[in-house]
Amino acid sequence: MFSEKASGLKKWSVFVLSFILVLSLAACGGNNNSGNEGASGEEKLEKIRIGYLNVMDDAQAILAYQAGIYEKYGLDVEMQLFTSGTDLIKQMVGGQLDAGVLGFTNALSWIDKGSDLKIVGGAQMGFHAMLVHEDSGIETLDQLKGKSVASQKAGSTADVVLNGVVWETAGFDREDVTMQYVSPAVAIQSLAAEKVDAAFVFEPYSSIAQLTYPVKQIYEIGQEWPFPCMVTIATGEVVKENRELINKMLDAQKEAIEMLENEPAKAAEYITKEFIKEDELQTSDGGTVKAQEVIQASIESQEFRWDITEQDIQRMDEVAQMMVDQGILEKKIDVNQALDLTWQKQYE
Repeated sequence: MFSEKASGLKKWSVFVLSFILVLSLAACGGNNNSGNEGASGEEKLEKIRIGYLNVMDDAQAILAYQAGIYEKYGLDVEMQLFTSGTDLIKQMVGGQLDAGVLGFTNALSWIDKGSDLKIVGGAQMGFHAMLVHEDSGIETLDQLKGKSVASQKAGSTADVVLNGVVWETAGFDREDVTMQYVSPAVAIQSLAAEKVDAAFVFEPYSSIAQLTYPVKQIYEIGQEWPFPCMVTIATGEVVKENRELINKMLDAQKEAIEMLENEPAKAAEYITKEFIKEDELQTSDGGTVKAQEVIQASIESQEFRWDITEQDIQRMDEVAQMMVDQGILEKKIDVNQALDLTWQKQYE
């Protein structure tokens, strides 16, 4: 199967570089509007600064912008792209952003430091897949003991659940594997080059990897242990001073989530170029697949949620305890103190 490995790896490397370029340059920036008036030309749009990461987890924010849904709800949005949740939340704490979509563990970490932040709505349930080579002989998590695994940096949401859930499910400790903390794109590249035995990644990296290289999924945490990975966070100041602004943002993202869940093909039309600039990708068997189909499949693999349920809060509490156990938090935070779910109460 790997007789043409050198050629295939070269093609994969070129793709990864172009994919990273898309992630670096695909900031939505500014607004689809040339001015700040609504479609009627009469209603003045209200400015809001939203931070996001160019990952499928943040698809609702990207879609709400690209499909003009934010504008529909009276918002003139300045979208700011970040390469990490840590950088994004630093801008929120510093007053350069009003809101953002990112992992809730970031919010807990900064609230632990005294920052005034509020989790105001849902976004996406956790999706992290464990990928291995098709011919590796690895079929289950317990077979990764003594192996090398590439994943996001230590302390990230992925790392917290990897240590607190995945390895516990596998029946061993994190000291029993050799970790390589890298970006998702590099994790897949390392797996393709057989520099690691497995990669723990989110979408769209998982779908792209499985289509373009002979790798397979042996585990996906969202199927086994559902938890609210990504949430919508706002600064305490804007929540107190302009709740209507936050409500409009959440209304728009709710509509975007409904499109992602009910019309994934339509949603993919709007957001594909944010993730893959090529029209087609070469598959591992020498064929091709349309980029839009890849992104549609990636959307369909996710569960996007605009609300936060009592069960979600319980999961958040469990993850907060994991963060204490792993030395990320000094003491356990009362998750309810980090929540402001006023907006969603209208739908209860």
